[in-house]
This record gives sequence, C-alpha cells and structure tokens, in this order.
Amino acid sequence: MDFEDKLEQAIQRGQDRNAAKANAKKKTELSKEAIRNRYNEIRLNLSDHIEEGLKKIANHFPGFEYETIYGSKGWGGALSRNDLDRGPDGRAGSFFSRVEMTVRPQNEFDVINIVGKGTIRDKELFAWNHFDNIADSNQDEFIQMIDNWLLQFAEQFAAR
Repeated sequence: MDFEDKLEQAIQRGQDRNAAKANAKKKTELSKEAIRNRYNEIRLNLSDHIEEGLKKIANHFPGFEYETIYGSKGWGGALSRNDLDRGPDGRAGSFFSRVEMTVRPQNEFDVINIVGKGTIRDKELFAWNHFDNIADSNQDEFIQMIDNWLLQFAEQFAAR
C-alpha cells in the first residue's frame, strides 16, 4: 500500500468519524416536542410535590389555608395565614404569613424554573429561585431543593 492509498483511507476514517459524531449529537439533542414533553412531565411531578409538602406544613401549623396556583404565574401552591397576636411592642395586631412556590411556565430558553417566597409575620424572609436546562435537569435535585425551602420556612415559622 503506497502513501496515496493510506492518505485516502485516513481521510475516509476522518469523514466517517465526523459523520458518526454528527449522528450521535443529533440523537442526543431533544426535539422541541421532546423538550415540551419533558418539561410537562417534570412540571407535573414538581407541582404535585410542592402541593404535598405545603399541605404537610399546614397539618403541623393549624390556621394555614392552602391555595392552588396555576396559569400564567406557574403551577404550584401557597399557604397563607392571618394571626391576631401581640407584637414585640406588646400591642395587638394582625400579622400575615405566607409561603408560595411555583414551577414557572416554559419559556424560549428551555429551562425549568421554580420560584418561591416566604413571608412570616409581615416580613419577607425568603425569595427563592432555581432553574436548570430542561434537557439536563435532574428532577431529584429540584425535589431536594423544594424540600429544603419548605423545611427552612417551617423552621423559621416555628421560631417566631
């Protein structure tokens, strides 16, 4: 085999390698429909997990009312409560506490985004926001994050 034959074989191997790489990339990239389906699956699971967690908190702290959130704001839930109580200055007053958590609607950036707010006795203490690429997202990490935020709220509420 002379140099010319070896050169043609090397070029062919390089072209085959490039074609294989392009095919592998095409297979791993999710189509728009696949991204939308994955988003919907994750959104449903996370919003159900949010609802379960919020209802468990409400069971431990009577007086909270659960509210389902859905639509342009996202999907999730909220707990709120008004308390008639004495403040630090000894005067009677009405105090508002609320925790809200939603999975934001899908956007053009193909990310899944959860947001939350926590207000205890008229003071906003938490503002959470976490997002990840839909194709790369790990649902278990989001569930862990949701659990941490809910536990953080419960601990702070119990301390007040």
